[in-house]
Amino acid sequence: MNTIKIVLIFSLSFLIQQFAIAQEKQNIQFLQNVGTPDSLYSNILKEQRKIYIQIPESYEPSQNQKYPVIYILDGDVFLPTVTNVHNFYSGGFMPEMLIVGISNANNRMRDLTTSKVTEMWGMPLERESGEAANFIKFIESELIPFVENKYPASNYRTLIGHSYGGLFTTYALINHPEIFANYIAIDPSLNWDGQKLLKEAQRKLANNTYEGKSLFMSLGGQLHMQNAQVTIDNVMKDTSDFTLFARSNIAFADLARNNKDLAFNWKFYPNDLHGTIPFPSIMDGLVSLFEWYQMENTDKINSYDTTKESLRQIIKYREQKLKDRFGYLEPPYPEEILNMLGYMNMDMDKLDKSKMYFEFAIEYYPQSANAYDSMADYYEKNEDYKNALIHLKKAFEISGDDSYRDRIVELEKNK
Repeated sequence: MNTIKIVLIFSLSFLIQQFAIAQEKQNIQFLQNVGTPDSLYSNILKEQRKIYIQIPESYEPSQNQKYPVIYILDGDVFLPTVTNVHNFYSGGFMPEMLIVGISNANNRMRDLTTSKVTEMWGMPLERESGEAANFIKFIESELIPFVENKYPASNYRTLIGHSYGGLFTTYALINHPEIFANYIAIDPSLNWDGQKLLKEAQRKLANNTYEGKSLFMSLGGQLHMQNAQVTIDNVMKDTSDFTLFARSNIAFADLARNNKDLAFNWKFYPNDLHGTIPFPSIMDGLVSLFEWYQMENTDKINSYDTTKESLRQIIKYREQKLKDRFGYLEPPYPEEILNMLGYMNMDMDKLDKSKMYFEFAIEYYPQSANAYDSMADYYEKNEDYKNALIHLKKAFEISGDDSYRDRIVELEKNK
């Protein structure tokens, strides 16, 4: 390899490493306003590891609700982005989720790369590398139990990583698919160590099942740093080291598409660079992974003419669909939606439908005082004060709210 080529490749390596260092050193004052800092000592890593936790706004300890969990590598950088996307899209496009940002501010290359190397592009590499196997052990054996014991976390998990984090995310899917259900690998560094993970994936994706697993992977638009004539249509014909990053990504995507069990989606972002691609990838990736979660039959739910039995079937179908995906019972709709539909139908004198929605609210949210209060409103409208009192007393028992006690006193006058 001639000297000029070594210098050019080293320059590319330097730029990528400087971007990684910039990630590590970003001011995290704003992060403190998004995620709650926490930490745990790792006996595996022999160090204290900082994490950041974002709990859904709807969380009520009395409900004993568990949420799906997103784990984000470089969480001190990307937690605000994931949180913003989640806030805009949760409910209709994805479930409410607990978000865990894992700090990789220290020893990032060590933890996220999949094999040990001593040189890169012909130049000595003094930083530690190749400890992904140890880091995934930390995540599985220490971090996940810590989160699930301390926070309202279910065992339905998504992993997000960018660059070296994307390499690690891909490694986790290929070698430890039992840990996470979903994976977002953003512009992953699959060129690492002469495409070693890519070669391993060639065998494993061909022979192993990844049923029930989903992967979203992205590729940035800078396919060749010095030749704008290299495009997505011809990049695979280039054999230079300058396109190895992109070619590794595309080659992995071809392998993933051939695995019939893996739900795979790949997207090319021609107008984004390595440093800008995380934002659109996080947004598109989460929407893609949870496409199955989006509400169905909303036209029928909104229709005045849909029968009560048809609506019941829609609700029960969604309940079973979510249970099949998550592996545990999950309310098919937020309490607020069931409550709203109950009152809407009560206002339209569709009292049988109204009662059904309020009953479902109580069934799925049995510790909600508001659900019982709404049912009390239904019975009061029908002048069934006995049942109205039963539900108001239950609401007061749950919450201790004096407003319920005052209503009870008033209704007892009408018994």
